[in-house]
Amino acid sequence: MAEEVTISSHIQHHLTNAKMCSTDTGLAFNKACADSGFWTWHIDTLAWSIGLGLVFLWIFRSAAKKSTIGVPGKFQCFIEMIVEFVGDNVRDTFHGKSKLIAPLALTIFVWIFLMNLMDLIPVDFLPAFAGFVGENAFGMDSHDVYMKIVPTTDINLTAALALGVFILMIGYSIKIKGITGFIAELTLHPFSSNNKLAMIFLIPCNLLLELIALVSKPFSLALRLFGNLYAGELIFILIGAVGLMQLPLHFVWAVFHILVIVLQAFVFMMLTIVYLSMASSDNH
Repeated sequence: MAEEVTISSHIQHHLTNAKMCSTDTGLAFNKACADSGFWTWHIDTLAWSIGLGLVFLWIFRSAAKKSTIGVPGKFQCFIEMIVEFVGDNVRDTFHGKSKLIAPLALTIFVWIFLMNLMDLIPVDFLPAFAGFVGENAFGMDSHDVYMKIVPTTDINLTAALALGVFILMIGYSIKIKGITGFIAELTLHPFSSNNKLAMIFLIPCNLLLELIALVSKPFSLALRLFGNLYAGELIFILIGAVGLMQLPLHFVWAVFHILVIVLQAFVFMMLTIVYLSMASSDNH
C-alpha cells in the first residue's frame, strides 16, 4: 500500500502545474491556489511556452542574418528545408490569397514542435532541480514545488492556441464574405428551400448544425494535441517511477515518441491551414 501511494503521489506531483493566483493577502502559489477558481495562472506553462517562442524567433532570426547567396551552410540549409516544407504545404492546401498564412503555419509548426520536444527530457530532471532550488534558495518544501515542462500537456495552452485559430477563422470568413455573407452561411445551409415559410423553419436547424461544425474544429484541435502529448508524458512519468531502469526504457519510448512529437505539430499546422482555407472560400 505504501508503494502504491508513493507511485501515485509521484505521478500526481509530475502532473501538477506550478500555479499563481491573487488572494486577499496578495499573490499566492501552488497549494494556496487550490480554491482560487478560474483566475489561476499556470506559470510553468506560460514560462516554457513564451521561452520556447523566443527560442524559435532567435533561431530563425539568426538564420536570416547569417544567410548567404552563395553555398549555404548546414544550419541555413536546415532552416530553408523547414521553410520550403511549410511553404509547399501552404501552397497545396490554402486556396485563398493571404500573406499571413505561410508565416502563421511556420510559427505553429516550429513552436508546437519545440514545446512537444520538451517531452524527451527525463521527467525527473527539471522538476527535481526546481525542487532543489525551491528548498535551498527559498526554504520551501521540495514536495510543494511543481514544474511541468511540456506546455502542450496543459489543456489551457492547447485551448488558447485553438481559440486563436478560431478567431482567425471568423475573421477570414467575415473579411471574404462580409457579415451578411457569414450570417447567411450559418443560417441558409446545409438545408434550403425555395419556400420562404419552410426556410424560416429551417434556419434554426441550419444555425445549430453550422455552429456545432464551427465550434468542433478548434475544439478538436485543442483536444487532439493535448490528448496525444498528455498520454505520452504520462507514460514517461510511469517509466520514471521504476528508478534506475528508467533511462533505457525512457530511450526506447522516446525514439517512438519522436514520431508523435513531429506528427502532432504537423497535424495542428495542416488543420489550421485547411480551416482557414475553408473560411476564406466563397463557396460553402
